[in-house]
Amino acid sequence: MLTVVCETPGTLLAQDRPMPERAADEVLLRVKRVGVCGTDLHIFTGNQPYLSYPRVMGHELSGIVEAAPEGGPLQPGDTVYVMPYLSCGTCLACRAGKTNCCVRIQVLGVHRDGAFTEYLSVPRQFVHKAEGVSLDQAAMVEFLSIGAHAVRRSGLRAGQRVLVVGAGPIGMAAMIFAQLRGAQVTALDSRQDRLDFCTGALGVGHGVCLGAEDEAQLAAGTDGEFFDVVFDATGNPKAMERGFRLVAHGGTYVLISVVAANITFSDPEFHKREMTLVGSRNATAEDFKTVLQAMRAGLIPQALNTHRLALADVPAQFATLLNPAAGVIKAIVEC
Repeated sequence: MLTVVCETPGTLLAQDRPMPERAADEVLLRVKRVGVCGTDLHIFTGNQPYLSYPRVMGHELSGIVEAAPEGGPLQPGDTVYVMPYLSCGTCLACRAGKTNCCVRIQVLGVHRDGAFTEYLSVPRQFVHKAEGVSLDQAAMVEFLSIGAHAVRRSGLRAGQRVLVVGAGPIGMAAMIFAQLRGAQVTALDSRQDRLDFCTGALGVGHGVCLGAEDEAQLAAGTDGEFFDVVFDATGNPKAMERGFRLVAHGGTYVLISVVAANITFSDPEFHKREMTLVGSRNATAEDFKTVLQAMRAGLIPQALNTHRLALADVPAQFATLLNPAAGVIKAIVEC
């Protein structure tokens, strides 16, 4: 079967690998669609601190069941999506229902080989029917779930002012689900084309471009009070530190981003606001269900999928997805 391997940063190789052998508690999938995530781009460029090379990338996937354990809910031919966070089920976090931060988590495409391949065998508890959505939609459930999880973690209420810093796919996911909760959303990013997409395709109320006057604009748009909830989706330590200043008194700051760095902030300013600081990691089954319900209701813009490429073309074309001029929001690989 065709498999694309990131041998070293910047090097993708097409290989012919044997079909995976399905264990008794696993589901054998024919992979059909794989969303390209920022994590994949970071692996390709050598900026992902949590994996070793070589690695088969890809964790946003949908597919068709080829074989499944007898007596279970899945049958050959079923269209499915995969929760790529393979949790142990027994650690403290798992016992508390927080499988997204399992102590021994194995993420497909990061800690173990992922979906840039034609067939994949996955433990059955992480494979779910994608009823009522297309293969393309099912491949976008995972990144949208990260945004839905962050919004749920924030405790956001209708009518509150929200700032999302970083208008990549994860930031956009947070914008979508913040709006579905009735929030007034503003996007802050360095790229005007991304902001135009947010205000146009996603219906975000305001977009502010990073620059010398951006903080003054954010203040003016909130009567100087700033934002009830701020989400950071930049992956930039300086941006994450700056975000503390943009939270209103009594507000909440949600860090979706994760960086291999220390983050510092002013303790007097933090306490003066009685700010709530929230970490948000991955997503849980509840968040995946939230996304699927929104998709079935027609509440997720299809415009998010801007680019497509075939699995066989990934080695030659993957680097083009890094070009800002290409205008990539979400690329999907067809297997």
